[in-house]
Amino acid sequence: MYHFFVTPEQIGEREIRIEGGDINHIRNVLRMEPGEQITVSSGEDKKEYRCEIFQIEEDCVTARIMWVQEADTELPSRICLFQGLPKGDKMELIIQKAVELGVHEIVPVATKRAVVKLDKKKAEAKGKRWNAISESAAKQSKRMIVPEVKPVMTFAEAAAYAKEYAVRLIPYELAEGMERTREIFAGIRPGDSVAVFIGPEGGFDEAEIEAAKEAGLCPITLGRRILRTETAGMTVLSVLMLQLDGKSQ
Repeated sequence: MYHFFVTPEQIGEREIRIEGGDINHIRNVLRMEPGEQITVSSGEDKKEYRCEIFQIEEDCVTARIMWVQEADTELPSRICLFQGLPKGDKMELIIQKAVELGVHEIVPVATKRAVVKLDKKKAEAKGKRWNAISESAAKQSKRMIVPEVKPVMTFAEAAAYAKEYAVRLIPYELAEGMERTREIFAGIRPGDSVAVFIGPEGGFDEAEIEAAKEAGLCPITLGRRILRTETAGMTVLSVLMLQLDGKSQ
């Protein structure tokens, strides 16, 4: 069943109005017709609306609300992925999979060793594309929210932004002690907000690691093997999902 996001203002007592780009998707891509069922959420609460399409017009799709239920597809902790800018289109894959794994928001980070350099115009264009990918992944995985991809930050800006998170992790290839990593993950409880910093292809610069430690980030190891940037974040998020999913605060 297809899932769509609307704003709270589009939800009435008995009907929901779907507007914007989803109209073309429903009418011309999915070729849906009145009578077919969909699920809808506002992206701001945990309610899922089961609906039946009533009318498809040029500027609006109207769906009748059949019933409403509390959904439990979100993790009980807010997780933010701080991703060092990777080469090529890897960021798109990282965003897609991070959203599927339950991340709450994603912050692209311009690190010293990142090959990619984005000027303001390119960064804005990339931001629109990345947020569209997040929305698509959220629909596919039946998320109740669309995780926001923030504007690109410097490492210093990202470290400062992460201070609002209770647990701040930075996998680093020179960190040691897998037992310590296990202890840290085991200590994360539902409701704990978690920030995860992942370096680009070249990893983090030593000065960045020192700055991270000063900012309260905790270096951890992910094992003896060197993971690609697109693998490292997914590894951490997978462990957090296993640790937290299905648990209550």
